[in-house]
Amino acid sequence: MTMIAKRMRVGGRVQGVGFRWMTLMVAQQLHIVGKAENLDDGTVLIEAVGPEDAMAKFTAAVKASPSPSGRVTEYHEELLDPIPAYSRFSVR
Repeated sequence: MTMIAKRMRVGGRVQGVGFRWMTLMVAQQLHIVGKAENLDDGTVLIEAVGPEDAMAKFTAAVKASPSPSGRVTEYHEELLDPIPAYSRFSVR
């Protein structure tokens, strides 16, 4: 099982709509570890680590907005190397 890590920055309607908490729920379902945090510019920064197939599902969920009242209009990602050592997914 190949593990990968991504840093994602999402913009749109992603703050104040439960986006980070719904991202946490998706991460837990897919056994993804990492973090999601609001940034001062109105975007959300996500760092996620997991198996390649689970990460593909997680990325698709983030792009589609896991929060029903959220909307992602900007998405940027980069692979992280080395892979951060997260033990769980947290909301900050």
